[in-house]
Amino acid sequence: MGQRHGPGTGLRQAEAVIVERYPQLLRLAYLVLPPDLDRHTRLLRAHRAVQHSLRAAGRRAGQGGDPLEAVRAEVVRQAAGRPRGPLPPWVWGLRMWPSAEGLDEEARRLTGLTPYARAAFVLGRFDGLDEEAAAAVLARAGAGDPAGEVRAAKAAGAGDGAGDGASAAAPGTPGAGPDPGPDRESVLHPADVHTRPTDLLLRRTRVRAAWGLAAVLLLAAGLTRAGGAGTDAGLPAPYAGAPVARAALDPTHLVRVPAQAWSDTGRVDFTVWPARGPRTGDRALLARALGAWAAPTSATAVTTAPSTSAEPPEHPPQLLFAGDPRPGTAVVVFLDADRIVRYTEQGGRRSLDIARADDADVTTAAAVTLTREGNTARRLLAPWIATAGVRDITAPATAVRPLAIGPDGTVTTELAPGTGREADSAAGPSREGCGPRPVLEVASSPRIVEKHAFLLADLGGLLPVHLTYTPPVEGADVPPARQPREATGPAALARWAQEACALDATDGRAVRALNLWDFAVTELPETPGRAVWSCTRATWWTGRGDVRIRLRPPAGDALTVAQVGSTAACGRFGQHVLAATVWRAPSGRSYQLAAGSREVVEINATGSLNSRTPGRILAVAAPAAPAPPATLTATLHSGAVITALDARGGGRD
Repeated sequence: MGQRHGPGTGLRQAEAVIVERYPQLLRLAYLVLPPDLDRHTRLLRAHRAVQHSLRAAGRRAGQGGDPLEAVRAEVVRQAAGRPRGPLPPWVWGLRMWPSAEGLDEEARRLTGLTPYARAAFVLGRFDGLDEEAAAAVLARAGAGDPAGEVRAAKAAGAGDGAGDGASAAAPGTPGAGPDPGPDRESVLHPADVHTRPTDLLLRRTRVRAAWGLAAVLLLAAGLTRAGGAGTDAGLPAPYAGAPVARAALDPTHLVRVPAQAWSDTGRVDFTVWPARGPRTGDRALLARALGAWAAPTSATAVTTAPSTSAEPPEHPPQLLFAGDPRPGTAVVVFLDADRIVRYTEQGGRRSLDIARADDADVTTAAAVTLTREGNTARRLLAPWIATAGVRDITAPATAVRPLAIGPDGTVTTELAPGTGREADSAAGPSREGCGPRPVLEVASSPRIVEKHAFLLADLGGLLPVHLTYTPPVEGADVPPARQPREATGPAALARWAQEACALDATDGRAVRALNLWDFAVTELPETPGRAVWSCTRATWWTGRGDVRIRLRPPAGDALTVAQVGSTAACGRFGQHVLAATVWRAPSGRSYQLAAGSREVVEINATGSLNSRTPGRILAVAAPAAPAPPATLTATLHSGAVITALDARGGGRD
């Protein structure tokens, strides 16, 4: 039996634990929280979960037992439960996210697990608890099946080492003690943060200490004229009776950026877009848009991009546009840190579309879709876009057709067949000969960068997708790496024309950029001409990457070799690639083909085929059916070994 202490003693013990282990507890809360939250909201909620755990953990510690276990259990309980009230601290005009880039990678890999299973993963992988100790924490936190949650966490981490910076063992690892001590803390924690302002360029006045009462009066006056949209009865709980939070719904507090801010800053993204459109002063329209966002009714259609939160704003958002891009259609566009929100009124119907915009830049913050109707779309271009045109990406020799940019920064463009809201979830397989593919070609102002043109494809999302191209490298034993470049040159246009149908397989709501990387060129057996191995990487706004490997022979249709989701392959952190497939020649003979990226020095085949081939290309006769597929690996210049990405979707360093 543990010794009982007074409530004051337990509170002091819990406080000491929280102060000493704040980074670890913050990491625990951060990874337990729902993965669809944006980074700023997740970070604030993690702080709240840790800080709100003090009193309950203090009571538990005062009743005897381990204070650390009590605090961990209460942090899990706080993070796994539904939050109540506005998020403290209230940080005006400041957005935050963890400095540890790998932390969000860990959060994404835990998608699909329950909050308690995510907690078990963190407790074992980072905090060093064995299965029994982790289950005890979960039991105190209220988990219905602690042992089952620990097993689920262990399955999620199966096969992982600690090479990503985590120094603690996985759940159940022999030698993993119940308390690793403060010196065993992993570098992957959210206590160190990046910060950035949301409205630094546009503030005309300093923060006022006593603006709460004024906000209430302004909100009451402005929203009453808009038809009573600001009454407490129509607002969610965090806004009702909370003057500071309610100010987020006051049109008079909307952030508005000066018109030329974009030309005098080192940060070129949505935060420097001015408010444009003829109805930026229409307080009633703005109030309806904010009210629909804060408390959408059943008559408001709400659409969110994958992994995007639909939560109301916590502070006044930035106004990007308010107007009537088409007769009878009113549109308002807001920026809320890492989210773009579009409110639409059309024929008595209201809709709200919310998309992520994490780390948008000069290209990915270049346009927002205002409306789609028929085979055309109306878009709002960034203020730094000097010229715009449309080209058919399937016809690379065809010249760009210039578009007129309206005084409010809008253009009307054509749509590819099937593009639009109904295509948002129709990410079907690509098909050869998919027809014309109009894409937007825009050029930045020389005040931003000289001679900078790039392509944007409408794939059904609120934000168009940036297209890039990485050409193959040849020549030296280990040729230098090449970075993605704009897909506007002749070689890039010719290759994208061949792969344009791959756009059909892309979810434009989630993806920010598509890069077509030709990583190898090879001579095929029995066939004159050279074939191209390519990897098309779809990079999501969340950071996730999905890849598709293709082999395109000199004639005929391309062969899809592999499709892999949630992978670093073919990206900045996955530059070493080996792909393999069995290819049938015109004669009917089958060949085992493989190709590697620039650092591959040798390809090995084992199993039903034994071969060791120097260089980056392998082409040998395949074993006769029904032999099992061979296993292909490659040795890099550094001596590391990688496994092939193939039709089975495998392949890891």
